[in-house]
Amino acid sequence: MTTKKDDYKVGLNIPEDQGTGNGNGNGKEKQSFIKTIKSYGPGIVVVLTWMGAGDLVDASVAGSHYGYSLMWVLALALIIRFVIVNIMARFELCNTENMTLLEAFSRLHKLYPYFFAFAAIIMGHLVNSYMIKGSGEVLAWIFNFGSPFMWSVFVVLISLFILGRNIYKKLELVMKILLAIMTAAFIGLAIYSQPDASEIVRGTIGFGLPEDTGAYGTLLVAMSLVGAVAGSLGNFLYGYFIKERGWIGPEHKKIQRNDLLFGICMGVVINLAVWVVGAEILKPNNIEVTSLNDIAMALELHLGTIGSTIFYLGAFGVLYSSVIGHAIGFPKISISCIQIIKNGREDKYAVKSEKDPLFKWISLFILVTPLIWSLPNMPGFVSLVVFVNVLYVIALPAISIGLLIISNKKAYLNNSTNNWMENIILAATTMLAIWSSIKLVIGFF
Repeated sequence: MTTKKDDYKVGLNIPEDQGTGNGNGNGKEKQSFIKTIKSYGPGIVVVLTWMGAGDLVDASVAGSHYGYSLMWVLALALIIRFVIVNIMARFELCNTENMTLLEAFSRLHKLYPYFFAFAAIIMGHLVNSYMIKGSGEVLAWIFNFGSPFMWSVFVVLISLFILGRNIYKKLELVMKILLAIMTAAFIGLAIYSQPDASEIVRGTIGFGLPEDTGAYGTLLVAMSLVGAVAGSLGNFLYGYFIKERGWIGPEHKKIQRNDLLFGICMGVVINLAVWVVGAEILKPNNIEVTSLNDIAMALELHLGTIGSTIFYLGAFGVLYSSVIGHAIGFPKISISCIQIIKNGREDKYAVKSEKDPLFKWISLFILVTPLIWSLPNMPGFVSLVVFVNVLYVIALPAISIGLLIISNKKAYLNNSTNNWMENIILAATTMLAIWSSIKLVIGFF
């Protein structure tokens, strides 16, 4: 008798060594460091999908307005993200009933799949609104002709071409290339700015909220950082990417954890580099970040044209990698929820969600409709980034509460339930998200 995981593996035509044996990192032969790094992939894909403009803008805004005093928020958000996503992935690999995490949520309450399906479509649209807008602005600067809207249309057309091919292999290759570009770009700029290590340490362990300054208040920036980095619906994407890689059972738990840790570490490096640029270059020059051009102009003052060129290349790497990732990832979440709601649809398309006709239409919606935000006179790029990432925080309580219950059920996980530290972090995250949501609603009204 075959299980859903067996069916999924057959549907993907996963090579035997990716499903078991050497592919899991637990084989008898010890792999070299290079081979181990090459075996990773989903962590890089999902971290670059998460990062996008949220990290780029929020980190630079926080650094330019508040120096290193909010660095602790970034550190906290990254810890939360690793713990939450690792718990999610462990459930996918180790639960005894071969069900997905979304199926487990649906067992908690029947409204969960409706909520996730709707939220994935709306948030996919909103997140790609600033990813596509920013990508268009970057390409317009790099090529020095045409309007940002024209280049935004170009970005969407190229993405449609990529989505129509073998998705995952091409996506992983593109992500790794963009990772190298953005890492080199931002680290180089951070090193040039000669950061004060003692100030970074003080900001990381300071746990203080400085007085409001600049266009965005301290609390708003902090909430946007938590939303962008700790995330919400975007955290579900990792479960799909590890399955695409062929990691579908408990034997892959170790390589999955190391893969995610590697991806998170790369995210830490890039986030820190962007923050340093904001604190060491933008803040001393009293430059308030309201657009990508504000950051580029400051770097051009210090490095000449090469500075702004490096920045825009790194920015494009961050932005465009997320355009593709969200156009693939959020439809997967919606389709999975729709298949849970309609059982007949699940039986027909469960092996490969991309085969579901609705996947194409949802993906097109998330990829094409955000172009309206790239039209002239629409809200600015930075404003879109900050406020959309704040919205992520609102959905976080529903996710963290459900995950806290599911990941502690021994009936599902036997000996793979949470440890006490994971439970503390999940509980604290829930309280933080509820408090932030209340503050946001009070501030709005």
